Amino acid sequence: MKHTLVCTILFCYSIVVSVAKDIPSTKIKVQAPFGVRTIKVPDFSRSKEFKITDFGAVSGNKASISQAIAKAIDHANKTGGGVVVVPPGEWLTGKVHLKSNVNLHLSKDAVLLFSEDPADYLPAVPSTWEGMECYNYSPLIYAYKCKNVAITGEGKIKAQMDVWKTWFTRPKAHMESIKRLYNLAQAYAPVTERQMVNDTAHLRPQFVQFNRCENVLIEGITITNSPFWTIHPYLSNNVVIRKVNVYAHGHNNDGVDPEMSQNVLIEDCIFDQGDDAIAIKSGRNPEGWRLKTPSKNVIIRNCTVKNGHQLIALGSELSGGIENVFVDNCTVLDGAKLNHLLFIKTNERMGGYVKNIHFTNITSGKIDLGIVGIETDVLYQWRTLVPTVVRRLTPIQDIYLENVKATNVKFISRIIGQKELPVKNVSLRNVKAESVTEKQHIHENAVGLKLE
Repeated sequence: MKHTLVCTILFCYSIVVSVAKDIPSTKIKVQAPFGVRTIKVPDFSRSKEFKITDFGAVSGNKASISQAIAKAIDHANKTGGGVVVVPPGEWLTGKVHLKSNVNLHLSKDAVLLFSEDPADYLPAVPSTWEGMECYNYSPLIYAYKCKNVAITGEGKIKAQMDVWKTWFTRPKAHMESIKRLYNLAQAYAPVTERQMVNDTAHLRPQFVQFNRCENVLIEGITITNSPFWTIHPYLSNNVVIRKVNVYAHGHNNDGVDPEMSQNVLIEDCIFDQGDDAIAIKSGRNPEGWRLKTPSKNVIIRNCTVKNGHQLIALGSELSGGIENVFVDNCTVLDGAKLNHLLFIKTNERMGGYVKNIHFTNITSGKIDLGIVGIETDVLYQWRTLVPTVVRRLTPIQDIYLENVKATNVKFISRIIGQKELPVKNVSLRNVKAESVTEKQHIHENAVGLKLE
């Protein structure tokens, strides 16, 4: 079948997709304080199904399953799109690389179990590590420059963790490797020169990464465990994540990390995390400055958090900027281990900006720290690992919280701006806790505050 080359310009980068014909898409209209957003998602309702068992998958045989999934995906892509079906049962596999116009569908009682052998995620692919682009182990499920791609169904995807757990620690060799990557990014070295698969780096891959993709849907599935960030839409446009149940309690196990992505809807999901439930990011230092693509028009609604560091974190990688975020009608269950409901974190190296953040109708039990925290000197291990090469502060402004309540907190708000660039225009309306054990409001270098 003759293929056509379709070049779509998306934000400040290009996506090149080779397909026979795009499948249909549907439009979701979402009302937000920054206007009605229209998000496209692929529609596979009339697409042909391709069972992996028809392509040679044999239960218990990792090689046959990995090859069958790849063949089915390739066939669906080349024949105009389709649904690759994983039937009931446990299916051990290596990496899964999606292609345009393909829906990976997990049937009820299906478990796609991912190998813990790092060799199964080679060769290295274009990916990221904490906001810096590099070549690294492939994410377990990976889509690169794809259009109309989905993961759906009532089944499960699960990562085996014994090997990845040994990579959680950050020994000297690992720290030297991320220092090398930082310096390469700081020097604007080509990404092809940032090869991070070696004996010392041990940069764990994301579980699911959509890298430079358009029209993405994840719906219905359960995700258990993750080597690193769990769901990572990166430089992608039109992303819907709904009715997804995530349980991941390893190191850096955020639930969803939209990074330099736009028109994102996350709804009706359950998060039980070892890190932030949802962390919105936009690149670290020169990476965000180089790619010039903010995370923008992100809507999060009707989600439940069982555990996590934050309900919503913005940063600390935010050098490309974050704007137009709407979080509404979310619940943090009593007994969850949480630091903040909303935490905005940056430092003197990030630059970027944060603006127009709306946080409404949120309920929570006890919070270890407070409802909202804004800090401008969060550097973690980078403080002593590498010096500040370029100093760029982060303007933070127009943060609106309304109808937010918790039971027990240390503080309602803690806002620590910088003297030369105060945090501006933070509004708290009907933001309350039943018990405040330390101080209601802790503010330094903040102007235009409204407390109602």
